[in-house]
Amino acid sequence: MEEPYDERHRRRQPLHITGFLFLCAAVLLAPHGGNVAAALQHKVGDLDAWGIPPSSKPDVYSIWSQTRSFQMGDSLMFLYPPSQDAVVQVTALAFESCSIEDPILKMDDGNSLFNITSAGEFYFTSGVVGRCEKNQRLRISIGGGNSTSSATADSPAGALPGTSTAYPNVFGPTPPSSSPPPPASGIAMAAASALLALLFHSLCG
Repeated sequence: MEEPYDERHRRRQPLHITGFLFLCAAVLLAPHGGNVAAALQHKVGDLDAWGIPPSSKPDVYSIWSQTRSFQMGDSLMFLYPPSQDAVVQVTALAFESCSIEDPILKMDDGNSLFNITSAGEFYFTSGVVGRCEKNQRLRISIGGGNSTSSATADSPAGALPGTSTAYPNVFGPTPPSSSPPPPASGIAMAAASALLALLFHSLCG
C-alpha cells in the first residue's frame, strides 16, 4: 500500500532543512575577501631615529614614503630622543614653507605613534626650528578604502630596498593605540555555530 503523501512529505522535510543549514554554515565559514591585509606599523624612514637625513641620503623620507604602501588602520612610528626632537603634523602650505608655528598636532614623547584613520594627504616635519629645511619632513597619501598609494615631497631618482616593519622601541614605551573593532569573521563564526546547533538538533530530535 502506497504511503500517504502527507507522510512522505513529513519524512522528507528534515532532509530539506538539513541541506539548507549545511549550506548556510558553509557560506558563513568561508573565507571573507574583505579583510585584505592586517594593519601594519611603519617605522618612519627605517632609520635608527627620526632625525635630519644623512648627507648621503638627503631624500631618505621622500624615497621611503614612495616605496611603502599605506592603508587606513596602519600607523606611523616616529622614534627619537624626546629631549632633542619632536614631530608636528602640519598643513600642505606649512609643509611647503617649513612653518611649524601653528601645527595641527604635536608629538614629543620620543615614541610617537600616528594612527591613520582616514584617507587623504598627511604632512609631518620635525618640531625643531630649522630641521624641516634640512629635509626632516614626510608626506604620505592614503587612498580611500583599502586601496592606498604613497606620495613624496620631491621626485627622487632612486628607491630604498624594502625592509621589515616590526621594530623594537628604543626610547621608552609605545603609546597605546585604539582597539580595532571586532572582525566580521567572529560574527560569522558565531552565526555558523548557531546553525550547526540547529542542524544537530534537527538530526537528533
